[in-house]
Amino acid sequence: MSDQWTPPPVNPVAAAPNNNLVFAIIASVLSVMFCCLPHGLISLIFALQVNSKAAAGDYQGAVNAAKQAKTWAIVSIVVSLVWLVVALIFGVLNAILSSVR
Repeated sequence: MSDQWTPPPVNPVAAAPNNNLVFAIIASVLSVMFCCLPHGLISLIFALQVNSKAAAGDYQGAVNAAKQAKTWAIVSIVVSLVWLVVALIFGVLNAILSSVR
């Protein structure tokens, strides 16, 4: 009597979610260029955590880190653009007022 060997069931490993690393890098560069706020760096830190959490088997933690990276990147870009607009408004006002004198 021979028993047939069957391999154990394979647990499918879920692919790591998108880490938004490029988005975080762009947000970091913009935040440094326009307002020097740490929002971009926070986004970058969360983006760098995604792959290591997924590799450790913490898929939910990887998904949360990816969401946080995207959220902080958006915050960084919005704040940078607001500061850019404010700076442009003050620059135009300064040019107008200095030409009046």
